[in-house]
Amino acid sequence: MSDSLTSARTLFVPDGLEGERVDAALARLFGVSRTKAADLATAGDVQVNHKPAGKSDRVSAGDLLEVALPASEQSPTLKVIAEPVPGMTIIHDDDDLVVVDKPVGVAAHPSVGWTGPTVVGGLAAAGYRIATSGASERQGIVSRLDVGTSGLMVVAKSEYAYSVLKQAFRSRSVDKKYHALVQGLPDPVVGTIDAPIGRHPNHDYKFAVMEKGKPSVTHYEVIEAFRAASLLDIHLETGRTHQIRVHFSALHHPCAGDLTYGADPRLAARLGLERQWLHAVGLGFDHPGTGKYVTFESPYPADLAQALDRL
Repeated sequence: MSDSLTSARTLFVPDGLEGERVDAALARLFGVSRTKAADLATAGDVQVNHKPAGKSDRVSAGDLLEVALPASEQSPTLKVIAEPVPGMTIIHDDDDLVVVDKPVGVAAHPSVGWTGPTVVGGLAAAGYRIATSGASERQGIVSRLDVGTSGLMVVAKSEYAYSVLKQAFRSRSVDKKYHALVQGLPDPVVGTIDAPIGRHPNHDYKFAVMEKGKPSVTHYEVIEAFRAASLLDIHLETGRTHQIRVHFSALHHPCAGDLTYGADPRLAARLGLERQWLHAVGLGFDHPGTGKYVTFESPYPADLAQALDRL
């Protein structure tokens, strides 16, 4: 380590940064510039899984990323604030895991720039003890939902459950079922979208279909077609950040209300939507403790149900 470095920081690489270069992952996780991140790697100040890493090396989800930062470059420590989350419902609770029905406007865990409520904070306020695996601010979190997406999440309570569930999500053995209201009528009405997704070249917090993106597969079926939009049943084979939103936007059928990805604001206003119409309605997986296959379901929240009524 160089003499100017004063503090070591350690984080596990989240699923959303799978396959990124070391310098890009550093910039995203620690809030430093891409140039500074590359300089740190070149100087030998970055390790992945306790081994020196070059700036162009690729990281995988779950890798242990270690970097020593100068005081001037250190990002603020993300802390879990234990506070009740109105509207968050516990669907299931046992010694190994808890299944949460997350309301809109709630993040899975603390992150840079987010000051609102979190699932982790809500569970802490309710007295739940969850797995300590992973970065301190996202302990127990094995998969996430966007702040603007509601529905089911599973959180590990035991270390064993965390390990088993993480592997289940990575091996794509978890059934993740969503319902989405998209503009227009997809053709065909039953299909699969197989299109790689990567970080948008011009917008830091957006993603896009691109040739050099990560493999991304979405299966869908139209449940009901209205004049202006269609209600879809969706199963994810992969779990990329914003995957459903990006895939259907690329087909020119964005989720109703998703202004970030090109939805018509006039339809959003007509339906009373202030976010994308997207809800995680079901989860199915082998329980890490019993080995039995378990399923969970979530009803539509009031704002999404109201939008359907207006159609």
